[in-house]
Amino acid sequence: MTQTFLSRILAEKAKEVETMATEELQPLRDTYKLYDYLKSHPKQLQVIAEVKKASPSFGDINLDVAIDQQAKCYQENGAAMISVLTDPHFFKGSIEDLRQVSSQVRIPTLAKDFIIDEKQIIRSRNVGATVILLIAAALPEQRLKAFYDFATQLGLEVLVETHHLAELEIAHRIGVKIIGINNRNLQTFETDVHTSLALSEHFQEKPVYISESAILTKTDAALVAPFFNGILVGRALMQAENVAEKVKELQIDKG
Repeated sequence: MTQTFLSRILAEKAKEVETMATEELQPLRDTYKLYDYLKSHPKQLQVIAEVKKASPSFGDINLDVAIDQQAKCYQENGAAMISVLTDPHFFKGSIEDLRQVSSQVRIPTLAKDFIIDEKQIIRSRNVGATVILLIAAALPEQRLKAFYDFATQLGLEVLVETHHLAELEIAHRIGVKIIGINNRNLQTFETDVHTSLALSEHFQEKPVYISESAILTKTDAALVAPFFNGILVGRALMQAENVAEKVKELQIDKG
């Protein structure tokens, strides 16, 4: 049986984490809380702008990006947060990319990786992340809750990524405040923005919701805007001829 994308990534991640040291906790970087920001800016679809050099599905996206300039451009043009891919094997990112971005901006930064161990959470916080990603498809519910509690006790916010109704229900059950709906199927890596639209029927009042993947144009953003607080965008921004214009284009006014 052919391994799925997710199982291949998790197998490689287990090897990476095995050799990772447990770091001593460093001070948490000072910035605003993403949840509070999204709740207090309901009339605009907020953009979480991503630094993403490559992906398993698309291959190389932008290997020559000047990370500092890209991050500052995101911030200057109103991004609510910057997401940084830190996986070296499949996404050609690094923990140093996250450190670099976090040192250059005032807004929250998200450690975007496949987290399977507390060591990764501590390391992400130490290099300046204020939010971490936990993927429901990658963790049993008990482990997901344990990591969620561990991260929040460290002062971090947590974006929990879901892909279908059963995972969304787990996120609600755990009490997750920031929930992502990934339009990418992590078994096949195919995308469909209608995943977000279908799951929006099950949203609750307290959490904020982020639509992730397959948001490439203003039309895509407008489609999810009525139901979501924000969108997470990587490839469209990393390949844009004018990054500033692209960020602004995706900030849909929900007036």
